Amino acid sequence: MIRMTDATVVYDNGIRAVNKASLRIDEGEFVFLVGASGSGKTTLIKLLTAEVRPSEGKVLVNNYNIGDIKKRKIPYLRRTLGVVFQDFRLIGNKTVYDNVAFAMRTIGASNKAIKQRVPYVLELVGLTEKAYEKPINLSGGEQQRVAIARALVNNPRLIIADEPTGNLDPARSLELMTLFEKINELGTTVLIVTHEKGLVDEFEKRVVVIDKGEVISDQTGGYYNYEKL
Repeated sequence: MIRMTDATVVYDNGIRAVNKASLRIDEGEFVFLVGASGSGKTTLIKLLTAEVRPSEGKVLVNNYNIGDIKKRKIPYLRRTLGVVFQDFRLIGNKTVYDNVAFAMRTIGASNKAIKQRVPYVLELVGLTEKAYEKPINLSGGEQQRVAIARALVNNPRLIIADEPTGNLDPARSLELMTLFEKINELGTTVLIVTHEKGLVDEFEKRVVVIDKGEVISDQTGGYYNYEKL
């Protein structure tokens, strides 16, 4: 699944965004990745999606070596991942159904497969009745669930959610996290990047803490005891 060993990322301007970070996530796990703004969370996610490559160390994601992956192989890596962004990134002039179906069309799925899979995923995230609404007519929580459905529709091995509750109120955030828990129980590995202490403390999950590009804690059952974060 994820095997990161002494991974370091140094940008061209000299900033060391990730520093000798080691991390292992196995099939079926649910993991929170937490840390303050500027701690290296975003760069670590970019490593996992091959947006950046390690300057040193080794990163394996779903059996792809990020350090030496060929450009033509990157789309195949990303098909094994489902990424959920804080800002939703929905297509405004498409319905909920078509936003989700679009993700299947980009990988060449048949119309028959789309007609079977999309309704199932919309039901899973509780949006069956909103299938033919445009994003502008949805609440923030509903838009985020569309983004989750889109990430799920191609049946990825791993879901990566980058601050998925950043634009939501506490009640909607808890509802969304419960949905991720359900998705995990159905067999998908889940990695959630967040800085929301209260939300993480609601769940007895594994919590990985990153600070100044280093993994400084990895434990189960709550946020962390680093007041500076």
